[in-house]
Amino acid sequence: MFYILQTPLTDFANLIAGYFAEIWEFLIFIGRISAVIVVLVGAILWFTEVNSKRGKGLVFSGIMLAIVIQYFVTYPPAFIL
Repeated sequence: MFYILQTPLTDFANLIAGYFAEIWEFLIFIGRISAVIVVLVGAILWFTEVNSKRGKGLVFSGIMLAIVIQYFVTYPPAFIL
């Protein structure tokens, strides 16, 4: 039988990688919520004609944010050592 002996430094690195993975999931969650809020605020500004130009910009920015977040969900960074 083969037992893998890990050094304390490797254990520490794995612990830090786990924390980075948890932080990454939280940031993805915040990014998704932000994209929805930005698109909704932009749509409200655009369709109520309060500030049509800024509303269109916010809608476009929210869509771009959602695309970037989806890219990072599809291709996440490797936090495993």
